[in-house]
Amino acid sequence: MNSSLPPHSSGSTASTNSSSHDDTPQISRIGESRWEAVAGDRVVGSGDTSRRPDGRLFLSVDAWQTDVFDQLAAAMLADVGEPLHTVVDETDAELRACWQRAGFAVGRREWEFVLPTDPQVTGLDPARLPAGVTLVPAGQAEEGPLRALDRELRDEIGATVGWQAMPAEVLPLPPGVTVADPARYAVAVRDGAYVGLVRVALVTRRPRIGLLAVRAEHRGQGIGRALLAHALDTLHRAGTDSAWAEVQEPNTAALALVERAGARRVGGNLELVRR
Repeated sequence: MNSSLPPHSSGSTASTNSSSHDDTPQISRIGESRWEAVAGDRVVGSGDTSRRPDGRLFLSVDAWQTDVFDQLAAAMLADVGEPLHTVVDETDAELRACWQRAGFAVGRREWEFVLPTDPQVTGLDPARLPAGVTLVPAGQAEEGPLRALDRELRDEIGATVGWQAMPAEVLPLPPGVTVADPARYAVAVRDGAYVGLVRVALVTRRPRIGLLAVRAEHRGQGIGRALLAHALDTLHRAGTDSAWAEVQEPNTAALALVERAGARRVGGNLELVRR
């Protein structure tokens, strides 16, 4: 969910002066999660909220003028509780300033990368596996153990850095459901137990490495590298030459992994928080 503040334009209807309309915006809540700003008979801005599966409530405002943005944001803040979150492109200083005026501050920074998939380019050999580890390709994992592993990983992450430190999840899922499509997950197995997983999301023309995680006691042994190598090689053999990945700035291990695989940074997002 990207909040947006389009650039000012001399041709924008939002800045038109007309004696036949009252140009003072009126803010109304028109649904459980939507607000509108109306000036005369024109909609000059809108705002939305969306709750992520991990419980975070995200706000989005779309307005041509900063004063309309501020009024919408104020109305939304008065109607919903805290903490609140929003996401902005790291290069959009104007939008970031709008949210900061509303009391939001940077909570985390997420970098976006494009990774090649060809093993000859990444240097990741999909046949190289840590001792005692096998991989179950996507679509072949047992659903029960997969869901149990996902819950275990979430509990581990929640007890340390917090699941909110992971890339924002946007799939609308029923309460308590965290694995939307088991067929998208490949898993690492050691001694008959599922110990790591990787999810490839085919949501755009360029697939995205949506999640890569390994149980705490099995980290630092090359399992994450093996899962990434497998996922990228699978995409390569399917005719896809690159994939997206997002990494939180302080996650030095993940950054080192994707950078060694030839990842190219192409952008970044800031998650802003109001508490």
